[in-house]
Amino acid sequence: MPVRVTKDADGLHFKPSEGGLATGLGSIYKQGDNLWIGWPGLLINQGIERINVTEKLKSENMHPIFLTKTEIKNYYEGFSNETLWPIFHYFSQYSVYNETFWEAYVQVNQKFCDEVVNFLDAGDTLWIHDYQLLLLPEMIRQQFPNLSIGFFLHIPFPSYEMFRLIPWRRQLLNGMLGADLVGFHTYDDMRHFLSSVSRLAGYGYTSGQVNKPDRKVIVDSFPMGIDYQKYADAAASPETIEREIRYRTSLGDQQLILSIDRLDYSKGIPQRLKAFERFLEQYPEFKEKVSLVMLVVPSRDKVSKYQELKEDVDLLVGRINGKFGRINWTPIHYFYRSLPLEALSGFYRMAHVALVTPMRDGMNLVCKEFIASKLNQKGVLILSEMCGASKELSDAILINPNDLNAMVEALHRALTMPEEEQIAHISVMQESLQRYNIHHWVNMFMERLNEIKDDQATLSTKFLDQNMKELAKKRFNKVGKRLLFLDYDGTLIPFSDTPEKAAPDDELINLLTNLAADERNQVVIISGRDRESLEKWLGHLHLDFIGEHGVWIKERGTDWRTLTNLSDQWKQELKPMLELYVDRTPGSFIEEKDYSLVWHHRKVETGLGELRTRELSSHLKHLTTNMNLQVLEGDMVVEIKNAQVNKGKAAQQWIKDFPSDYIIAIGDDWTDEDTFKAVPEDALTVKVGSTSSAAKYNLNSPKEVRQFLKYLL
Repeated sequence: MPVRVTKDADGLHFKPSEGGLATGLGSIYKQGDNLWIGWPGLLINQGIERINVTEKLKSENMHPIFLTKTEIKNYYEGFSNETLWPIFHYFSQYSVYNETFWEAYVQVNQKFCDEVVNFLDAGDTLWIHDYQLLLLPEMIRQQFPNLSIGFFLHIPFPSYEMFRLIPWRRQLLNGMLGADLVGFHTYDDMRHFLSSVSRLAGYGYTSGQVNKPDRKVIVDSFPMGIDYQKYADAAASPETIEREIRYRTSLGDQQLILSIDRLDYSKGIPQRLKAFERFLEQYPEFKEKVSLVMLVVPSRDKVSKYQELKEDVDLLVGRINGKFGRINWTPIHYFYRSLPLEALSGFYRMAHVALVTPMRDGMNLVCKEFIASKLNQKGVLILSEMCGASKELSDAILINPNDLNAMVEALHRALTMPEEEQIAHISVMQESLQRYNIHHWVNMFMERLNEIKDDQATLSTKFLDQNMKELAKKRFNKVGKRLLFLDYDGTLIPFSDTPEKAAPDDELINLLTNLAADERNQVVIISGRDRESLEKWLGHLHLDFIGEHGVWIKERGTDWRTLTNLSDQWKQELKPMLELYVDRTPGSFIEEKDYSLVWHHRKVETGLGELRTRELSSHLKHLTTNMNLQVLEGDMVVEIKNAQVNKGKAAQQWIKDFPSDYIIAIGDDWTDEDTFKAVPEDALTVKVGSTSSAAKYNLNSPKEVRQFLKYLL
């Protein structure tokens, strides 16, 4: 929460939280009826104590959710920090997979859900934060299907290989996908998440958009900034300057290296100490001239791994000080406690070098605070390339925290860097941090979330009920020329185990014959099917055809032709890849069309087909990056085709060549979205089997499509 509730003999105390998130959202949650809901951070007894906390927080636009001692142990210290935290930071050897922890995690997420829904109204926006609440977005979505929900992860998202170690991985992904917008600090985190969604949750994605049956979910990166002005002002305050003078007097004429971290194995504190020790060995001329000020903020000290880490750090500091220290010089000044902003600001001001070298970090705001506090622009930042901030602060000295020699050389370079060079680097980074500050981050996320909800509203279909059918029939009978675009598989006929078994039945032949019999109707079968199948099954009817998603076209009484000159040379390169997946996946097979290849898995064992689809799709998207090809995921198929043709472009040809008074387009696949977008605004567009589409209406099945077309006749 934006405040920390502490308890001592005098009672409860409420102190502002120093966290960047609390600062960034400070201006938002205090406005109007906005509300911040969260855990106060400690065990608060039932009864009058909880009532007092609730009343105090209510006056500040906050509402507490209280956790029991068992919930804190199993949910917070357990699943959140002993299962998720180590996996997400690539320390899988520390991760604990405990069923009791998982049950507590589900229970507490449900507890949050039950509390949050008490405050929600239909038009509200909900922004959920971090790894402790990964299940909450979907829980809320179940009760408020149209609510605007954003989710942001403040720690790294691990690679698929790491994430899949978690037994409850699918539940976690589906929980996050309950949001409309899922945000991360870096593009790498976003990429890892999409890979896991594709391969573990079974949803395809294109350009950061996950295609769920009910709606689209956008995944994007939003690097988090700091309240730049707050740290710049703090660095200029009289109290900070007074502290700096006091500290400098105590420390003497030393060059200072500053290290500030929460106690955590992901921060690389022992590696940093070993690098400093090696630096003093390799560059003895710096003895008695440089000191390391190490501030470690207590964290999760009830967890055994953190207790062990604390002992390791204590021993290392003692060993290095014992080895190199003099009466008048202490190599490492070590503090294990929290310090107020003015004290931190004093350290930022006086430090010559900031050593920020986590093994893995979502963003890391300490390095940004250091840069903002350098009012004279003198100082050097040594930054781990494993933290999100390194993507923005490329003017820092970037190092691999596992490379002690590189860290030693970075320290030497930083301590000997000319002032002009320091100023040049710091000024560039300050300019970036001022522009991309915390308020910019909040605004960017909220604007993106609003855009997505607007897009979803345009993609939200209504069921084609009897009233709409009657209106459609009236217009159909009234106008002169009608143009009908009808998809085949999944629209006019149900899917079949093998493509050749999807031949039209007598009912469909009669229906299409009757539609085409009326000279006012121009009926176009617009399909992903190859031209041979369409010709064999429906060629004797008075129909037009668009085959292979727009590659081949045929008007009544003419021969098949292509809209553009296409090459199929790429098939030689990619077909062996598909054959490899056929070899690995019993029941799958390849369908070869003139200008596309299709891998089918309708007959494959449930689960295996979806898994192979994710693998194959990812593989193909990587291989076809510069090949002007498109990888499409359909119903139980993965298809590769030329990118310059699609159903929409082919449909536009008919709209131009055959002017009509009423257009009807019906389809079931993502490829049909191009058709829906190509037809005029007043056309009747119908998506089969989904409620998220560029189409205006939806029907549930091919059976309902046939009934509707019969009704029109």
